[in-house]
Amino acid sequence: MEFEIRLSGSVEIRAAGRRSDLGSTKTRLALAALAWDAGRTVSVDTLIHRIWDEHPPSKAREALHAHISRIRGSLRLAGGDAPAIVSRTNSYSLEVDPDRVDLRCYTGCVERARSLRDSGDEEAALRLLDRADSLWHGEPLAGITGSWAEHLRAAVDETGLVAAMTRAEILLDGGKFTDAVPVLLPLAEAHPVDEALTERLAVALYGSNRTAEATRLLQRTRQRVVRDIGLDAGRGLHRVHQGILAGTPAAALLPGAGAAEKTPPRPTRRVPDNLPRDVPWAGRRDELRRLTSALCEGRGASDVVTVEAIHGMGGVGKTALAVHLAHRLRDRFPDGRVFLHLGGYSTDRTPPTPARALTELLRLLGMATKELPRELDELVALWRSVARDRRMLVVLDDAISSAQIHPLLPGASPTAVVVTSRRNLPGLPGVRPVSLDVLPPEDAAALFSQRLGRGRDTDPSDVAEIVRICGYLPLAIEIAASRLLARASWTTSDLLRQLGGGGGHLTQLRDVERTLTHIFAVSYHALNAEQQLVFRRVGLHVGVEFGPWAIVALTGFSLDTAERVLEELMAHHLVSEPIPHRFTMHDLLRDYARSLVEARDADSEDDVRRAVQSLVDHYVRTADRADRLAYPFRSRTDLDAGDPAAPPCPEIIDAQSAEQWLIAESANLLDTVDWLVKHGTERQLALCVHVLAGFLDMEGHLAAAEPLLLRAAAHWDVAGDSVARARALLDLCAVYTHGSRYGEAISAADAALDVARSLGDRELESECVHQLSISLWQTGQYALVRSLQKKSLSWLVQTENTLRIARCRNLLGIIHLHLAENEEALACFSSALADFTAIEYERGIYSALNNTAELHKRTGRPEAAEVAYRKAMVVAERMGNPRDKATLQMNLASVMDELGRTEEALALYGMVLPVLRDVGDRRAEAIALNRIGRAYRAAGRTEEALRQHIAALEVTRAIHAAGEEADVLYDLALAERDAGRTAQAVARLEESLAVSRHIGAPAEEARATEMLAALRGEVTA
Repeated sequence: MEFEIRLSGSVEIRAAGRRSDLGSTKTRLALAALAWDAGRTVSVDTLIHRIWDEHPPSKAREALHAHISRIRGSLRLAGGDAPAIVSRTNSYSLEVDPDRVDLRCYTGCVERARSLRDSGDEEAALRLLDRADSLWHGEPLAGITGSWAEHLRAAVDETGLVAAMTRAEILLDGGKFTDAVPVLLPLAEAHPVDEALTERLAVALYGSNRTAEATRLLQRTRQRVVRDIGLDAGRGLHRVHQGILAGTPAAALLPGAGAAEKTPPRPTRRVPDNLPRDVPWAGRRDELRRLTSALCEGRGASDVVTVEAIHGMGGVGKTALAVHLAHRLRDRFPDGRVFLHLGGYSTDRTPPTPARALTELLRLLGMATKELPRELDELVALWRSVARDRRMLVVLDDAISSAQIHPLLPGASPTAVVVTSRRNLPGLPGVRPVSLDVLPPEDAAALFSQRLGRGRDTDPSDVAEIVRICGYLPLAIEIAASRLLARASWTTSDLLRQLGGGGGHLTQLRDVERTLTHIFAVSYHALNAEQQLVFRRVGLHVGVEFGPWAIVALTGFSLDTAERVLEELMAHHLVSEPIPHRFTMHDLLRDYARSLVEARDADSEDDVRRAVQSLVDHYVRTADRADRLAYPFRSRTDLDAGDPAAPPCPEIIDAQSAEQWLIAESANLLDTVDWLVKHGTERQLALCVHVLAGFLDMEGHLAAAEPLLLRAAAHWDVAGDSVARARALLDLCAVYTHGSRYGEAISAADAALDVARSLGDRELESECVHQLSISLWQTGQYALVRSLQKKSLSWLVQTENTLRIARCRNLLGIIHLHLAENEEALACFSSALADFTAIEYERGIYSALNNTAELHKRTGRPEAAEVAYRKAMVVAERMGNPRDKATLQMNLASVMDELGRTEEALALYGMVLPVLRDVGDRRAEAIALNRIGRAYRAAGRTEEALRQHIAALEVTRAIHAAGEEADVLYDLALAERDAGRTAQAVARLEESLAVSRHIGAPAEEARATEMLAALRGEVTA
């Protein structure tokens, strides 16, 4: 399908004769910003600058994402040929052939035409210029305003000038002076002081017998140059004027005609090369490949200058990469390699002014300082004139801002510029930034070994740990290697002990000349007061990753201010955003931030204490709100009244957003608990553990939860708060149950139940009965659970608490199912599902659907079971709980096995088993092992089936899960029979029958009896 993105004229997408509706102007501008760099990565900061200039909205990244989404929808117009927009860390790229973008194809045609004309192939050059003309549909980005749009129009206008000049030169060289006039005339009106253009137009007019017009044009241009620029016109205009007056043939007046005879040889130009020395290189392969490709595109002599920006945190290797790149491309830039340090982040000297920087550039090109102009505008004009026909590579190192760089850009020139900076430079025209991160571990180890050189023995495990301590930061790695080189008697083990010793890693990362502390201090002192405060407060954060609300808690800033300052710190590469709205700071930078706090220069001890306590309160109180929405059935102890001046918390409006918040902040919540263990009071810790009990249980943090809950229960006992102690015991019961420690779970629930009954608290008593019932069910005490739940349901119905009623019916349905009371089970599940749906409680909907599917499976309706399981899976995907998802996949796999899709079932079991083990759900692990055995037996792989059933049996007996033990023994007996070991099969069935009778499971008892009779008949025969 024919597909094109048009930037010439109105921005639009065309495919098969149809045009897309991109909607708003900003969406069209976003498409243009991506399409102009088609096939190349464009940073989010660059896109935001191109779309909104210096005034982006407060939620610029979200707005950009919305525009990208609309563009993706519009691109579907191309059907199967639609290009993709690929999202990477802090960047996007439009993966499309640049020739599908009209202006990119246009500029490419003009560049190639210019090159062909220079090489003498004028016919081919004209064909390319004709193609370029066919791509022109009007003013680029028509109807769109903004600095980047204006810059793009200026760049394309420059290309249009090159196209017209190339066509005119071909016509003039061929003696077609009359044809050249209409090509050049409009350009001369648009560029009245362009002497090269005037020179050619005057020759064309003169060659067309329009001598008077030619002389008037020359006089007018000379006067305009003197008036506007303050300099006399160049020799070219004088030469043409004198030639016309002398009647010289027009062809002889063309630039270059008879140059060998008339022009004295030009003096040899100085080729500057002041690059710092290169070093042996390790890593950065992708960055080098991208930069090399960009700088070697072979741009024409009049194209807009190529600008590449390398940015990243201090010590990440920006300057080293730029210098290595310049050495590597030495042959590509025969007119010189210039390195200019701008000192933007130096603490010991003032950054050079643009005038001083330009003076240094021109001096490096061989010009005497005393002969250079003093005014900035004159220096800029001279620099651009000198660079116009030179293919140089200029490295502008350690820039502080786009404004500092603008005057130093050469303009229309084959010269390329590489800028390094510790902050993003979004205002540079046509910039294509490369953001450096720390090295991958393998490259970091290679860099360390390379800096040591040959002849130094190293232990690979020591090296791996050293570079990890260095945070994979190149400068830190170089300093560590330097320390080892300076101590001939040291081994890598000695260095590792030194780096890992007391005082923190940052203080040890120093050599004779350099310290990381100094490098980081330079970046810190470039910040304003707000930015410095946030930087220091991040050092106080209890976890590694954080969101804007954590900064609100630590600083007292508004959310808008916190988000703005984080954006600014990202621009300085002092924090990063690995995923949207989640920020992190390099470990060594965090150490530096903590050292600033500990120095007490800007933060008092009370400031620090209040900030950390505010952060802890933020996590505990937000978790309390989230937990009440995610797990609304829990019996709760209220938190203490908070500080009325405490900062606000994020808005969490429903169970889904609550679970998402708990998952996103899981690491920080665990770190908050650790902080309270070390620094908080027993009451604070007990309240926090109660708030997080549901989260710790459902997310599989059982090992962490148990000792904390025991400690909480002990605290409430000492404090004399019986209700809080009972709730702590219920939390402990849930953890024990999911850890398959049913005896301890029953004991904890019984103790809580005794407290509730002694207090006459019916609501608490109902919750105790429910938790106790779950543990009793897991041990196969079905009749007792049925009795308890029926009594509980009769009381709950009076309360009209729909959630608890539905939950009670759901559990009662499970018990009916085990007792083979299928109609009663279906009624309970249907009623529970209706109630859960009415109150939009997704966890309950998931559970009721899962149980309904289990009923269908047991009653011989596997197709209906699969439908119900898949409905439950849709709900589970939204909830995001790993245990629930794994349980559902396990149940679905069992249905697939029954439907004869054994390989699909085994693949699902293979995914599920590690998750169940990771969250510590041993009961579910036993069920999964047993079902894997069934699948192997169905596939005729009896020996593998036996191994799985025996492993499942060991788990069920270890956790005393009697109901599962009866199932496993039955399936193991079938596998023994298939293996020809009938006697062992009979013994297993007798065990299964005994367990089924003991727990009162008639369905299991009946199937064991039936199979036992059949096997005994075989033994007798």
